[in-house]
Amino acid sequence: MNISKTKKLTIIGMLCALAYVAVVVGRIPLVLFLKYDPKDVIIVIGGLIFGPITSLTVTVIVSVVQMFTISGTGIFGCIMNIISSCSFACTAALIYKRNHKLSGALLGLFCGWGCQVVVMTLWNYLIAPIYMGYPREAIVELLLPAFIPFNLVKGGLNAAITLLLYKPVVAALRRSNLLESKQDSSKIRINIGVLLIALLMLITCVLLILSFNDQI
Repeated sequence: MNISKTKKLTIIGMLCALAYVAVVVGRIPLVLFLKYDPKDVIIVIGGLIFGPITSLTVTVIVSVVQMFTISGTGIFGCIMNIISSCSFACTAALIYKRNHKLSGALLGLFCGWGCQVVVMTLWNYLIAPIYMGYPREAIVELLLPAFIPFNLVKGGLNAAITLLLYKPVVAALRRSNLLESKQDSSKIRINIGVLLIALLMLITCVLLILSFNDQI
């Protein structure tokens, strides 16, 4: 994508700001004490536009700012945030970069989703006892009823919302002359199949959230 360095930095700055705002005001409870925020959607959109390095950059900046402002989990929480977001966003962006088609975007988002679940299950087992102050046995007991369902729903929401927002966001950036324009940039071509997949994923995740809350 042919774009000036200044415009790229402007977009990355906007993504960082939006991702931080998403953390501050967009948190909703999912499973037990775990809360979802949509910052990974913003991070992965940046990666799909510019590549995995952009996802990594935005993730690190937002996580560090979050650590010094609103987070109470310190450096370990910051590391966990970076690992969680990068496992999803960087995986999706890397696959899409190598296969710059709709199939590549879908494969990347689903692989990022699966990668996030697996990676965070491992890291919750390894790191959560340190920064949460729980014995490892207690964390193991929380993996199945809390951490794994949380990351499954979180990844599903991230993938579904990204599928719904990516094209409108890119079109808006093109209309603002922040991205290279194309002849069809004034129109958003809606892929009905993608729309149905995203809506089905979104509805499924919402139903899962409601079922989790009913069990509490």
